[in-house]
Formats: sequence, structure tokens, C-alpha cells
Amino acid sequence: MSFRRHTLEENERVTLAPYALFSGDSRGRLHHEAEPRYRTAFQRDRDRIVHSAAFRLLEYKTQVFVTDAGDYYRTRLTHTLEVAQIGRTLARALGVNEDLVETICLAHDLGHPPFGHAGEDALNELMGEHGGFNHNHQSYRLVTRLEQRYPKWQGLNLTLETLEGIAKHESSYDRRAFSGIATDTGASLEAQIANIVDELAYNAHDLDDGLKAGLISIDQVGELTLWRQVAERLNWAGKRLDDVSRHQIIRELVGALVDDVLCETERRLAALGPKSSLDVQHHCEPLVCHSAAQRQLNAELKDFLIDAMYRHYRIVRMQTRAEHFIQGLFGSYCKEPRQLPEVYRAKLAEESTHRVVADYIASLTDRSALREFQQLFDPISRP
Repeated sequence: MSFRRHTLEENERVTLAPYALFSGDSRGRLHHEAEPRYRTAFQRDRDRIVHSAAFRLLEYKTQVFVTDAGDYYRTRLTHTLEVAQIGRTLARALGVNEDLVETICLAHDLGHPPFGHAGEDALNELMGEHGGFNHNHQSYRLVTRLEQRYPKWQGLNLTLETLEGIAKHESSYDRRAFSGIATDTGASLEAQIANIVDELAYNAHDLDDGLKAGLISIDQVGELTLWRQVAERLNWAGKRLDDVSRHQIIRELVGALVDDVLCETERRLAALGPKSSLDVQHHCEPLVCHSAAQRQLNAELKDFLIDAMYRHYRIVRMQTRAEHFIQGLFGSYCKEPRQLPEVYRAKLAEESTHRVVADYIASLTDRSALREFQQLFDPISRP
């Protein structure tokens, strides 16, 4: 027995909450296509993202640690997979569309340039007078324009629901940057889940990586209320944190954060009583949230990570190197765009030089950016 698309769509209507986005109700794609026999429209979107070039390149793009810092630390790809896993858990518990949540989560960092937020900040500054640079805008640009896989259109031709989820998964966004996206509605529950699990995952997992790297000490982390709560729950009072204990505490921390989101979101849904996804999207504020008490603890964790980890001299050195590389590449390519690969040179007839250069640099991984920099500025290196 096989389950065809229509059966899968009917299963959604039976099993999902009324406020979910149903794949059978999709408003379609920018370019008409017949939908597949054995996958829903959102499942096809997910598969197109997984098979995209931009997704594969995430393996060698920085989360916090540059990829040559060690094999253990998270990359953009492993972070993305962790976000998608937590997103599916929340979606299943809340009765919304798991496939759409997973799709938005898998796409949310496609536009990140090399070297993490340091690379993004550097590109944004360099593009200040040319429209700026934002990784979320770039993700949308990738799936609608830059990925070249089909002869009849640019981009991946994703459903309008997925495109809106990519555009609106952030709580606030520049609506002008997303052509064709409805501006009179907010984010679906699926997009709201993608937004909150992104933050949840990188806070918890950056803490994990910081501890593993020795940037954060036990004495320092003991000042965190969240850490103390989790340690007490596990009856852990050690002075030395081995790998098993660290995994146990981080796992418990993620679980506590997920539980809090579920409880608060269920409370808000019960108060609003939405009958459709549009009821959610027309609501004045997000429904997928942490409780007020948890938001305070999360802010304490974020401030701690900024002071103890992101401003650690080893991280600052990596960020400074990254800015240097990005600035050098950007200046060199803008001065002489004929250095760009042919596929990017061809875009100069349609786009400004600065935007084409930003697109190219954003497509690079950490190691390819380093290699390009060496070829451009090391007199011994061969081009």
C-alpha cells in the first residue's frame, strides 16, 4: 500500500490543529508546476532546499568557531539540523505542519556568509550605501533568484507559504526586502516556531561549545540562574565538568526551554482560540513564546554569552581575522569585477557591482574565502 499526495493531505486535515497550515490549501508557487504523486507541496519544498547548493555549503560555514578551530564545534549545517529537529518536536506537540516547520528551519540560514555573524556584520557595513546585507534577506534571495537548477525560472520555485515562512520567521523584518510577500499579515505558527527554536538552539549550543572549548569556566557558568536550576534538578554539584555531565546538563537545558515554550504557547492559543492559520497571522503579537519568567532567564544567558564567550579574546581574534578577509575580498572584487567567476560576471548586466560581489562572497565557505584571499593577496600563491 502506498500513500499518495492526496492521502497525505487528508491525513493532515485529520491530525493537525485547525490553526495549522495545510499543504492541500497551499496558494501555489510563483511558477506553476504539477505537484508530485507521493509528496506534499511542503515536502517537495523541503527536499529542494536539502538538495540545493547553498544547503551543502553550510557544512563549512562558521557558527561561532571558524571551521579550522576543530572538528567538534558546530557549523551552520549542524546548527541548522539541530534547529530543524527541535522545530519538528514543537510542531508535533502543537499540532501544526511539521513538514513546513522543518522546511523553514532548514532554509533559515542559507544566506549566511562565511565566518558567521562577523562576516555578516562586515558585509552589511561594506554594503551600507548599497542596500545593506542581511542573512535572512539573502536566504530569500537565494531561493527565489540565485539558485540556478531549472531551465524556465530562477530560484527553487518554493510554495508561497514556505517563502512567507522564510521571510517572516523573524519577529521583525524589513517587508520591503521580500517581493511578492503579503505585508498585511504576521507569521504563521510554523514560522514562529522556526524563529524561537533558532534562538533556543544557538543559545544552548553556543554555551555547550564555549564550555567544550574552555572559553567558559565552571565558576563563570555557576553564576547563571538557568544553569543552577538545571544542575539542581539533576543533583549535579561537581567542580569538574566532564563530557557526559556537560551533555546531560545541556540536554536538560534544551528540554526545559522547549517545555516552557510549549506551556506558554498552549496558554496563548487557549486564550485566543484561533480557528484557522489566518486567525494566528492576524493576531497582534506572536503566540509561540517563552513565559515572562523564562524570557528574563534567557536574557541573562544571552548577556552572559556576550560577555564570557563572544567577547573572549580568542573569538574576537577570529572575528577580526574574518572582517579583514571579507573587507579585502570585497574591495578587490569591486575594484576589478573581472576577477569574479563567469557566472557572477554575467549578473553584472542586471545587478549593481556591489550586490553581485556581496552575493559571491556570501556564497563562499570559510575555507574557500581563505583560499580566495590567499590567491588575491599572497604573492607566492598561484591563482
